[in-house]
Amino acid sequence: MMGKRLRWLIRIAVILTILAGAGYGLRQFRQTRAEAALPLATAKKDEFLVLVRCRGELVARRSEQLAAPLDATDLQIVWLAPAGGPVKKDQVVIRFDPSRMQQDLKEKQAALDQAQASLDQALADARIGGDQDTLDLSTAHYAMEKAKLEAAKQAIMSKIQGEESDIDFGLTEEKLKVQQAANVTHQKTNESKIASLQQARDTAKVQVEFTRHQLSLMELKSPLDGVINYMNNYSSGWANAQPFKVGDHAVSGGILAEIPDLSTLQMESKVDETDRGRVAVGDKVLVHVDAFPEKVMPASLAAITPLTEVSFSEWPPTRSFRAYAQIESPDSRLRPGMNAGADIVQMKIPDAISIPAKALFTEAGQPIVYVKKGDRYVAQRVQVRAKNPDEVAIEGIAGGEMVALAEPPLEQRSPATQAVRQKSTEKK
Repeated sequence: MMGKRLRWLIRIAVILTILAGAGYGLRQFRQTRAEAALPLATAKKDEFLVLVRCRGELVARRSEQLAAPLDATDLQIVWLAPAGGPVKKDQVVIRFDPSRMQQDLKEKQAALDQAQASLDQALADARIGGDQDTLDLSTAHYAMEKAKLEAAKQAIMSKIQGEESDIDFGLTEEKLKVQQAANVTHQKTNESKIASLQQARDTAKVQVEFTRHQLSLMELKSPLDGVINYMNNYSSGWANAQPFKVGDHAVSGGILAEIPDLSTLQMESKVDETDRGRVAVGDKVLVHVDAFPEKVMPASLAAITPLTEVSFSEWPPTRSFRAYAQIESPDSRLRPGMNAGADIVQMKIPDAISIPAKALFTEAGQPIVYVKKGDRYVAQRVQVRAKNPDEVAIEGIAGGEMVALAEPPLEQRSPATQAVRQKSTEKK
């Protein structure tokens, strides 16, 4: 009987021991998990930048537009440089179908050749006619001189023969005058014909040169180094507008593309009205492009608009200024229109202790941080020197200390911290 009772007591003792051990293990497990789940951060000692944070996008201060050639018809695009790709100065970026222009050039060149041939023939005819007129004039001079000589023999000839000589002299003199007049008429006629043919030839030559110039415009070249962006084609209506592509027809003089100069990239951002007095032209700026979050690009504040802009996209309406930051060394991957953030450096605090903004709490109206000491957290009062949206510069703790990013449970705080918290709760 005593043996059974003893065995029963031993069993109860074992069960109680197991339950106590399980309870202790569960408590330790929960405490360990709570400690592990509590996020921590390291207080850093470094230069602290007091920032004015704003958002915006990249813009190019300088850009050039490409237009379809004037006085040209049936401009069909047959080749385009890749949209958004880099281009060099004088690189061909757009080609139009040149077949019709080439046919026009052949026709105008044929007309020029015909006009030149007609002019050459007229010059040759004028030269031959002039030689014949010179010969005829010489013959007339000779005949007149001969008749004059015969008339001079009147003194030794009979009266009848003398009168005949006088008549012959008069006739040869008239023939000379007629030949001289004919020569002048021929010369004037040839000059007029040649001038008309020269004008026709010159007109045909101008048309050929103009057509060649138009043919050269069938290839549009980039005026600068940059990237090419094609404009929307509204020929199918505003609702169906799309960037120009191969096969589209361009309107004479219409804008087809725009090439921004990447070396003039700026960060255009909106500065809140309340922050305007904290920034000035010349301030350093840190640009963070959304497409390349790992890269920080130094810049300087180049300009701020003098007037505010009202935005009704949210209520109540907000007022802001436009600020432009010049990027010092633009990355070749940057493109206008990319979204980005700008941190305008208002002030620098050397050797400052900084912590994440989440690590700052308040106790009895005073700022505190929870510093990890062993397996406990000690509430440490601090003084705030400066604030940014995501970090705070403080005094009161040393660099390298671990601070909690969330309020630790009461059982994980140091006894002194627990007592302070209890007193604060009782006062409330």
